[in-house]
Amino acid sequence: MKLDRYSIAIRLILLAGLIAPRAGIAQQSPGSYRPVTDERLKAPEPENWLFYRGTYDGWGYSPLEQINSENVQFLAPVWAFSTGVNGGHEAVPIVNDGVMFVTTPGNQVIAIDARSGDLMWLYLHELAEDVIAYHYTNRGVALYGDKVFMATLDAKVVALDATTGEVVWDTSVADNTAGYYMTLAPLTARGKVMVGVSGGELGIRGFVVALDTETGEEVWRTHTVPAPGEPGNETWPGDSWRTGGAAVWLTGHYDPDLGLTYWGTGNPGPWMGDARPGDNLYTNSGIALDVETGELVGHHQYHWNGSWDWDEVSTPLLIDIEREGRTFPALVHPGRNGYLWLLERSPDAISFVDAWPYVRQDVFTSIDPESGRPSYDEQKKPGIGFRAPFCPSLWGGKDWPPAAYNPGTKLLYIPVNENLCGSILGREIEYEPGRSFTGAETQMTVWPGADHIGELQAWNMSTGEEVWTQEFESHNWGPLLTTAGNLVFMGGTTDRNFRAFDARTGDPLWEHRTNSGVIGVPSTYMIDGIQYIAVQSGWGVDAASMTGRINRDRGTETFVPEGGVIWVFALQR
Repeated sequence: MKLDRYSIAIRLILLAGLIAPRAGIAQQSPGSYRPVTDERLKAPEPENWLFYRGTYDGWGYSPLEQINSENVQFLAPVWAFSTGVNGGHEAVPIVNDGVMFVTTPGNQVIAIDARSGDLMWLYLHELAEDVIAYHYTNRGVALYGDKVFMATLDAKVVALDATTGEVVWDTSVADNTAGYYMTLAPLTARGKVMVGVSGGELGIRGFVVALDTETGEEVWRTHTVPAPGEPGNETWPGDSWRTGGAAVWLTGHYDPDLGLTYWGTGNPGPWMGDARPGDNLYTNSGIALDVETGELVGHHQYHWNGSWDWDEVSTPLLIDIEREGRTFPALVHPGRNGYLWLLERSPDAISFVDAWPYVRQDVFTSIDPESGRPSYDEQKKPGIGFRAPFCPSLWGGKDWPPAAYNPGTKLLYIPVNENLCGSILGREIEYEPGRSFTGAETQMTVWPGADHIGELQAWNMSTGEEVWTQEFESHNWGPLLTTAGNLVFMGGTTDRNFRAFDARTGDPLWEHRTNSGVIGVPSTYMIDGIQYIAVQSGWGVDAASMTGRINRDRGTETFVPEGGVIWVFALQR
């Protein structure tokens, strides 16, 4: 696969000398960068946003409240930074003591003065022209010590000096020619940087791997498809485990008290379940790994023998839930399969508690109350030579954009796509390294008479009740940020708006139209007593694909311009 046009364009700009990586962070001395320690990651300062979802529990929540539901109407842009790249900008702006680190499609890392928007340094990972990757996006960096870590499209982890952008080490974790690549932001803890591999549509065998943050040497590797002799291999017929998929697209979460890190896994390969009869562990699951050894100590499979491309790669949120007179440590997962899952986490297991649909879902006929195992309507299950219709669509009720939890409101917020269905027809396919291994022809349709597609939902997980919903005519690919200021921030719609909502009522309070559609993960930080909201705008990837399918189904001509820009807002009176 050749490099796409935006990757080529940025390389030409660099070769022309118009953008050059700079050594050093602006005018700061090399010793002024404060290392990121385990203690800081366990209890991040409110003024910083140190990793993907802000805290290890994955809430996407900030205790900052200078910007709140009473004054958010005065929010305005204070600086913007063009990335020079088109395509889907999905990364979160990471901030440590006034230094912002952002990644873009094509594995570019930009270090920026978070106060002024001035460039500090820029690093562009060198990719081969024939790199294999179905998604050229990147979801952000991780910090640890004095280093910045990025996972790359050619299945490497790169460690950069945080003050200069110079490469400290560069470790390959898999063979890209066999279809392995990476798009997620890494997770760092206890001297390890952990990543998972993409490529579930290419016949890979998924895994999570931990590297030493100082040397880049491998510490442990845990495959998400078990080999012979490993628990769960009996759920794979013959040698089908070798190409079983179970990709890990998104950053894991971490419970320091249990010493366990949690990850979501993707679809089996090929897509049609009758090509690999069995439950196919540990695809479409939430898994718990020992952070020191990588041992798999617990799992829950959201749906078995997956045949709908319902990746369950979103990592469950770690929330303490009050329910039926007791409080327990929970895992909460709004599934791509259209069900909202409530699980319990313990030192050696993940246990099912409850699940209920949050969008139209016509595949599951029941959920076992003890195990959480769903039963299927077989007429809604596609197979080889058999086209089956189903809801929600192959993109699910919620795809990769992360949900958020606010401990003040005790509400879970979910970016949703409702009223989308579709069908899949399976076909025979043989595995070839680095080639598509889906064996599927897909369609997507809008439910007849639907007046909206996108939603922002708020749920009380203690009662299992939906508290409020905001609807959007457009589909919604907006990751969420919630704050102690009683706010929820979200983009995700084709009108290019970035919005703020009242976290308790869902009332729209503010919006700002950006250059493109916003599918980036928002963050917030504070410098010199001023709170900022940061997000990347830049439409592409699945959001753009869904736009095209909706246009074809409805006969519309919705157009969303591309182009990456980092937007930063603060109160202006």
